[in-house]
Amino acid sequence: MKTDTADQHWNDQWASIEAGSKWLTPEPDVIAWAETLTPGSRILDLGAGVGRHALWLAAQHFDVVALDAASEGLAEIAAKGGVETVEARMDDLPFPDGHFDHVVSWNVIYHGDENILLKTISEIRRVLKPGGTYLGTMLSKRRLPHEQAKYPGREIGRNAWVFEAPGTDKIHPHYFCSAGELLALFSGFECLRLEDREHERPGSFHWHLTMERL
Repeated sequence: MKTDTADQHWNDQWASIEAGSKWLTPEPDVIAWAETLTPGSRILDLGAGVGRHALWLAAQHFDVVALDAASEGLAEIAAKGGVETVEARMDDLPFPDGHFDHVVSWNVIYHGDENILLKTISEIRRVLKPGGTYLGTMLSKRRLPHEQAKYPGREIGRNAWVFEAPGTDKIHPHYFCSAGELLALFSGFECLRLEDREHERPGSFHWHLTMERL
């Protein structure tokens, strides 16, 4: 069964993005991370959406590629110019080994079951140069009870859940993990930072992680 289907929801969202949307503003974590990187580094924005990070990073003079499976978001990025766009799946990246100095993927790679997630992490590791960093987020298991309290849900595979939540992306699989499980998933990486942080809504716990490719 195909489980990395959330781009169907987000493609519709990107087609009607409004000025002032939070999806147009770069995250403070990304801004802080960029300040530690060598100017001109080649960066992959994996799951770029409408380009809030890709476009900002390009404006800071990084060499950026924006990849997504949702064409509407890529069209928004292309219309603004200055960033190469690539339409592809996150678990099958169309780049040679060691092609990027760094990868950022914000609120993306947990959209699927464990098989999809492991393939995606393997692809991130493959396209990163040794010593390159990965900045991203994952869903914390501390979030799962909050979702279960709001919507009926079922586990379709280890740690992967779908919920009866029409109109949201939660009808598509989401992966929730503990710290130990997360570290086990990221084989071939050294963990530089890992923090379980609540986002805007109560219970919206996400892991914020920075990994270095070994």
